[in-house]
Amino acid sequence: MNKFTVVVLLFVLFSCRENTKQTQTLLENTKISGPVFGTSFSVIYNSEINYTKQFDSLFAVVNQSMSTYLPDSDISKLNRNEIVEMDQHFVNVYSASKKIYKATDGAFDPTIGDVVNAWSFGADKNKFLTDSTTINNLMSFVGFDKVMMIDKIVHKQPQTYIEFNAIAKGYGVDVIADFLESKNISNYLVEIGGEIRASGMNMEKGTPWRVGLDEPRFDGEQSVLKGISLSNAGMATSGTYRKFKTDDNGNRYAHIINTKTGYPTKTNILSVSVIAEDCMTADAYATAFQAMGIEKVTEFLIPHPDLKVFLVFENENKELETLNLNDFPEN
Repeated sequence: MNKFTVVVLLFVLFSCRENTKQTQTLLENTKISGPVFGTSFSVIYNSEINYTKQFDSLFAVVNQSMSTYLPDSDISKLNRNEIVEMDQHFVNVYSASKKIYKATDGAFDPTIGDVVNAWSFGADKNKFLTDSTTINNLMSFVGFDKVMMIDKIVHKQPQTYIEFNAIAKGYGVDVIADFLESKNISNYLVEIGGEIRASGMNMEKGTPWRVGLDEPRFDGEQSVLKGISLSNAGMATSGTYRKFKTDDNGNRYAHIINTKTGYPTKTNILSVSVIAEDCMTADAYATAFQAMGIEKVTEFLIPHPDLKVFLVFENENKELETLNLNDFPEN
């Protein structure tokens, strides 16, 4: 074998090793996690670039826009009746909330917050701690149809309190997902407090993204009821089995407040999981469906094939049953 042949073979071998190394590098996911919005987040994506600083910045902007826990946020100023020009994040969530409020006939209502706050699910979990006079007074200021936005300025009654806690986590997921897509990253899984959006596949494992649905348990423990594959969609779950009250007759009432009555919802639904095009939409509908009940949800979904729903509920014998609607994935 002459020297030229040896050199060529060595070059080919070296090139193959370099290509293999590059392929392996590209297949390695970056994993970033931490605290946010009073819960935790996790982002897994197929890129070697670490976007921790960018994620933190995006979370900070969303918080500054819509966190009712920050006294100087835009929504806190709005609830103090200060005139504030809302940013695009607020406008996005406001617009989506209006659409879902109308679609669900008010079952999803961002103005119910003061009523929610009036009910205590704290020290004594077996008693209702709010009187009817308080509820009736607060309910007179509830109704997202009474709120308007003109040129990014929100107009409302002075006593009306707005919060987006039932949709903001899902929106935060979408903000991170959209950022990744702006960087041409199409394989990712974003999760905030159990709300999820997935795209493509898990390149590191060469498999679809797998996510678990919690089994409703009243003992405070956590276990997975089933796992499904998720791609190019958002998913959110709303559960009533951790926060509830019981009356003197043993009836259990969910922490989801009925936006028509102002009282906790009496329901046999323990968990609602919704898959939609984006996580913000899934998040809002998961909350609304808890309050609507199985029959109304089933009817609602007939003209809404874009929403896939999985219900876990108790039957008359206090046994767990499940219901798949609109082809929610079996596995």
